[in-house]
Amino acid sequence: MFLKFLRLEFKSFFRGSSLGINLAMKILRFIGILYFMLCLAGGAFAAFYYIQEEMHQDPLKIVSKFLIILWAVDLILKYLWQEMPTQNIKPFLTLNIPKKTLVNYMLSKTFLSAFSWLNSIFFITFSGIALFNGYSFVSILGWFIGVSLLFYLNNFINILFNDKEIVAIVVGCVFAAVAGLTYYNILPTLSYSQVFFYVFFDKPYLALISVALFSALWWICFKHIQKVFYLDEGLEAKKAVGKTENIAFLNKYGAIGTFINNDIKMLRRNKVTKGILLGSFMFLFYGMLMFTSSIYKTPAMIMFMGLFVTGGFQFMFGQRVPAFDSSYYPLMMTLNVPYKEYLKAKWWLMNIVTAASMVIAACYAYFGWEMYVTFLAAGIYNIGVNSQFTLWSGAFNKTQIDLNAKEKRFGQKNSFNMKSLLLLIPKMFVPMVVFALMQHFFNITAGVISIAILGSIGFLLREKIFDIIVKHYKVEKYSTLEAFKNKD
Repeated sequence: MFLKFLRLEFKSFFRGSSLGINLAMKILRFIGILYFMLCLAGGAFAAFYYIQEEMHQDPLKIVSKFLIILWAVDLILKYLWQEMPTQNIKPFLTLNIPKKTLVNYMLSKTFLSAFSWLNSIFFITFSGIALFNGYSFVSILGWFIGVSLLFYLNNFINILFNDKEIVAIVVGCVFAAVAGLTYYNILPTLSYSQVFFYVFFDKPYLALISVALFSALWWICFKHIQKVFYLDEGLEAKKAVGKTENIAFLNKYGAIGTFINNDIKMLRRNKVTKGILLGSFMFLFYGMLMFTSSIYKTPAMIMFMGLFVTGGFQFMFGQRVPAFDSSYYPLMMTLNVPYKEYLKAKWWLMNIVTAASMVIAACYAYFGWEMYVTFLAAGIYNIGVNSQFTLWSGAFNKTQIDLNAKEKRFGQKNSFNMKSLLLLIPKMFVPMVVFALMQHFFNITAGVISIAILGSIGFLLREKIFDIIVKHYKVEKYSTLEAFKNKD
């Protein structure tokens, strides 16, 4: 039955209405997965021989020491981006197929995701190198099975707690606290990790504990899914009682104020937009990377940091216009909606948040005023130039967004567009190159002033640029409508 389901999905892929784009995205994903496979395999070689020949220590002990970090990162990535394959299962619920077969298929399919098995490339390669270097086969087998199954447990943890945001926040705080205590040598987490994971090599029979945990969590997840495995319950979009909210003072700004009012309500109410707000807040700390890597201390990369620190919300929100309105976009296009005011409302909202980010980024002045004024110039560029180019790129984003579900998929088919990629040039590369060249030939003051001038020019020419953007939205209008109507 499992193979029959896979054959049906294979046929569905080739019979879809967007075969060409689907195929292009699959090829790009395959290239990306192949790249990470090579990186992980190469990392296994590098880790083993560097530890053995340069550090003169047991590679297995040192790798086991850091596995707790990899396990935590793996769990976080799965929570953020891996989703249950429920959509393709719904049609089978009306057929005479045992529910337990469908549930087991769903659970099995989660292990076909690259997020599930990519880490195994490292463990397989590392174990093979260890065997080649004379390690005991039984001990390595016990270590491999014990460690691999503990990583696969993250699949089940993700399924059980995927929709429990409070649990995710609590676990995230615990991870952050443990990381902080470990960094300041208060808690010897890495020493505990070495003892815990190395025991599978020292006592291979303890790998049975991982096998038992894997089996138990499979059964728990099976029961958890089976209990709500109905079209009108577990697989139905969650509904909540609507609340009437209104930010009265915005209404005096006409259509723009009304649209801003609606967007603020949307940001407050839905899972996807709440995630964007959280992500935007996290972008404020993106500049901290400069203090952990020398790569980010070059002039171009400092500007790159500034663009992200001040423009996190802009990039995450603006490029999804009008995808956020995909559920009612066809209806909206039948009404007398002023396109320019609709887009200007998004633009003002993005710039208000960008301006607030520029104020909050003043904390970077602690590390030097030169850094803060660079971030300030980046913020001006974001307001004057990037805000408009980000909205422009939204015209080519035809990905439907379900506001009541977490957005977890990279590179969805309708978001892949060469025009959007070309718009990255004025958004990112132009300010980085201009700032780096001006600082190289003159000084940082010249670099900051040049970026600020470019942002100011963009702001002054906003009406002309908006006319161009509106024109492109109208050109893409019908293809966007078709994409939002097409549920495939």
